[in-house]
Amino acid sequence: MTEVQHFTTPDGLSIAYTDEGEGLPLIALSGLTRNHRDFDFVAPHLKNVRLIRMDYRGRGQSDRADWSTYTVPAEAGDVLALMAHLGLDKAAFLGTSRGGLISMVIAATQADRVLGVCLNDVGPVVDREGLKVIDGYIGRKPKAATLDEMAKIRAQTVNGFDNVPASRWREEAERSYVETDDGLDIRYDPALRESFLAAMNAEMPDLWPLFMALAAKPLAVIRGAGSDVLTADTAAEMRNRIPEMRYAEVPGRGHAPFLDEPEAVETINAWLDDCR
Repeated sequence: MTEVQHFTTPDGLSIAYTDEGEGLPLIALSGLTRNHRDFDFVAPHLKNVRLIRMDYRGRGQSDRADWSTYTVPAEAGDVLALMAHLGLDKAAFLGTSRGGLISMVIAATQADRVLGVCLNDVGPVVDREGLKVIDGYIGRKPKAATLDEMAKIRAQTVNGFDNVPASRWREEAERSYVETDDGLDIRYDPALRESFLAAMNAEMPDLWPLFMALAAKPLAVIRGAGSDVLTADTAAEMRNRIPEMRYAEVPGRGHAPFLDEPEAVETINAWLDDCR
């Protein structure tokens, strides 16, 4: 397993990250409650890249902070701080869900730092039904007592997924939860729920201008065919507005594809070639 390192943000937090391989700098940004291990499944399939992954503040092995700083702009600032720490002028960005929103903010505000963006199951419109699903679990300790039990629960309840081996659900559970003497616990600050609820109760901003800022860079979008976050209608409008972008729809996947599916691997590597 790749060694986890740490750097310090301008506001004094210790942020965990990994840095492996050689080639095109690729910063992989995970989902809302997830951590750098979100990309374990795709990492072996990436060609000639320097893969850089981080745990956002309050997630994984990074320090917890005031929940009011668990926002896309603050997390984008942490990504830029990591780039400064590593001496990186530019990078390509692969963002799953929350990570895609962060990537769009960076591309819109720091265009000269971005070689290209690949969005995994996220776009400028985040479906409310998908957010309701997140509301049902975010910040809450799971009822499952073991990783094996959680794997079985996820196999039965996660929307849009078909033909996923039991072993994959077990691997996925291990990356999101930890076994303790009191049952399973989450690998992030429970106060992330407060930030999520505050965002849900606020007026949703128009993100189409952020998305359109990606038109000047190599762009790819991957969608789970059964996604309840990136709808088919939104994906179609994204393709209509930037028709030259690369696009893959992964059958038997909801929110979000694991990214080691053949359709995802082919699209990501083609996009990486575009970024070079």
